[in-house]
Amino acid sequence: MRAMLLEQVGQPLQLRELPLPQPGAGQVRVKVAACGVCRTDLHVVDGELPHVPVPVVPGHEIVGRVDAIGPGVQGLALGERVGVPWLGHACGHCRACLHGAENLCDAPEFTGYTRPGGYAEYVVADAHFCFALGEDGDDAALAPLLCAGLIGWRSLVKAGAADTARRIGLYGFGAAAHIVLQVARWQGREVYAFSRPGEQTAPAFARSLGAAWAGGSDETPPRPLDAAIIFAPAGQLVPAALRAVRKGGRVVCAGIHMSDIPSFPYDILWQERELVSVANLTRQDGLDFFPVAARAGVHTTIRRYALEQANQALEDLRHGRFLGAAVLLP
Repeated sequence: MRAMLLEQVGQPLQLRELPLPQPGAGQVRVKVAACGVCRTDLHVVDGELPHVPVPVVPGHEIVGRVDAIGPGVQGLALGERVGVPWLGHACGHCRACLHGAENLCDAPEFTGYTRPGGYAEYVVADAHFCFALGEDGDDAALAPLLCAGLIGWRSLVKAGAADTARRIGLYGFGAAAHIVLQVARWQGREVYAFSRPGEQTAPAFARSLGAAWAGGSDETPPRPLDAAIIFAPAGQLVPAALRAVRKGGRVVCAGIHMSDIPSFPYDILWQERELVSVANLTRQDGLDFFPVAARAGVHTTIRRYALEQANQALEDLRHGRFLGAAVLLP
């Protein structure tokens, strides 16, 4: 099979012909129809995540069809369309798993990082961590929901219920934010979108999706926010977001990697403002989110790339050259 392989951290991916993987017990092989390009993939390629086990195939926003089924798999059928997310396996017996927090598992496996991902024609996945997607919607348009959507949803839930966190800010208007904005608007929230200072395209895009206000991350919103979610991997946005939320407000850090947070005066955290983070996702997040996305009529804005254009897609993501999300099509 053809795959884009990370052979050395910090170097471009290489198009390689790899053996067709075979599913083991509890696994399925998925013929990849589309794989989203996520900022976490950049963190893997750049070595910003620890101990990247090269060589590895990146990619964890996978949509495809079950192509082969290993022993012991139940509930999935050949030809069924499924999604494969970032969390590829959890141990099931550590304290976190036993208490419903498999996203904090002590021995997790992550698709496209510690196990092969979807920048390929086929991928083997743990059947328990595949989501049945049904037949509605385009494969490429669904792909960003597998991480940008799921992490965005978990972050939105963490930010608070719609009646208490009605006025919400989104820092970094990329793939996740453009999905979350649509869900938040469907819930009746006001959304305030923050992008790079001086940028014009992203604010206009946010307003077109229903943002009540859009501007630069160096600007103060016209009214205090109830909560804010930071998607951009920029630590300097933490103090800015804390200053933007009201007393008792909450700031959610949604990324898996962020630059160092600068020191800030205690008074912007005082008055019971909260700073929390989101780590990975759970299967329950998918079970909760996909029906909501369907009811909310979420539409993903995507740019399509051929598999062999993965390096270009990553560079375009790095430099913010497109709106919404990039998707590879094997």
